[in-house]
Amino acid sequence: MTIVALGINHKTAPVELREKVAFSAEQLTVALQQLQQANLVMESVIVSTCNRTEIYCSLEGTDTQTLLSWLAQFHQLPVEQLQDHTYCYVNDRAISHLMRVSCGLDSLVLGEPQILGQIKQAYNDAKHYKSVGVMLERLFQKTFAVAKHVRTETEIGASAVSVAYAAVSLAKHIYGKLDKTNVLLIGAGETIELVARHLHQNGCARMTVANRTVARAENLAKEFSAHVVSLAEVPEQLIKADIVISSTASTLPIIGKGVVEQALKARRYKPMLFIDIAVPRDIESQVGELNDAYLYTVDDLQAIVSENMASREKAADEAEDIIVQRVDEFLLWLKSLDSVDVIKLYREDSEQIKQELLNRAQQQLLAGKSPDKVLLEFANKFSNRMMHAPTKAIKEAAEAGELAELAQLRKILGIEPQ
Repeated sequence: MTIVALGINHKTAPVELREKVAFSAEQLTVALQQLQQANLVMESVIVSTCNRTEIYCSLEGTDTQTLLSWLAQFHQLPVEQLQDHTYCYVNDRAISHLMRVSCGLDSLVLGEPQILGQIKQAYNDAKHYKSVGVMLERLFQKTFAVAKHVRTETEIGASAVSVAYAAVSLAKHIYGKLDKTNVLLIGAGETIELVARHLHQNGCARMTVANRTVARAENLAKEFSAHVVSLAEVPEQLIKADIVISSTASTLPIIGKGVVEQALKARRYKPMLFIDIAVPRDIESQVGELNDAYLYTVDDLQAIVSENMASREKAADEAEDIIVQRVDEFLLWLKSLDSVDVIKLYREDSEQIKQELLNRAQQQLLAGKSPDKVLLEFANKFSNRMMHAPTKAIKEAAEAGELAELAQLRKILGIEPQ
């Protein structure tokens, strides 16, 4: 059995490609079912965030190319377009990658905690659709334990750093103080909640939350005394907004160039900052072409993120050491599974031989044959059948001059040299 991690992330592909292979909630359901029904994998978990899309699965063989072809076909893309932007890890490297991702060591912001919640959600979704078996169940539970260990034993999460934090840092860098700025938040998910929290901590008191479901936005807005509007009211809200930060699960842009042009005109061309941290993007890229409209995407946040890396590098090194140890522990568990399977098969094979010869002996006794002769024949045939495979292996190893293999066979069979 092979454990595989196939993915695309912010390091290997631009946002234009990442958004094409992102899975919506509806697509995720179909994808997990397709993988199982087509017998492409034995088990699978799909992680899809603004910075990465990854498939973790177990295969009977080692054909990972079929998995890549499926991913391209599912999103109606030429496989060649994905080939140069994806990575594929197997077994120990796949296990290590999942643990590194869960600990925030592979994130845009080193050590950010949000990814662990996203992976837990992906795991729960996969369990709901019955695509998690013994292998991935054990792997993900081990991974969650590793992430908790890293959080408590290192300083990887000592400072509040995330994509949301980077977005607010950018706004603060441009505007200085945020206490007099009007901020329009589009979406009401976890990312926007983190943005709102960081804005509030930085003195921002004028927030408006726009969301498709107004009730959900109200739950978020209550904590920060924010105003709530529907998505249909976004165009008129743009006129009042100095900063627009958007993160929704929409598959189509919410803000286009035209509506921003109208807002700028109504504002008498007072500058606006747009930060789009959604994948697929919520704001058309053409908005960035307008004078007085400054558009940043998740990729543009990299420079800000880099400034926060130095303080976490030592903690990251400590986390890597923990992960190496935990990967070795998981591999030992895998090997124990192999030994259990070998023992089971060996016992079943021996039992089959015994039962076959015993049935023959009982028939001979019923036919009146001498018990002594039946017992002798049973013993001879049983020993010959049991010795056949190891005798053949010993002869082949001897003829090939495989001294190490001969020594191993001697050890397995309990034959001590005189």
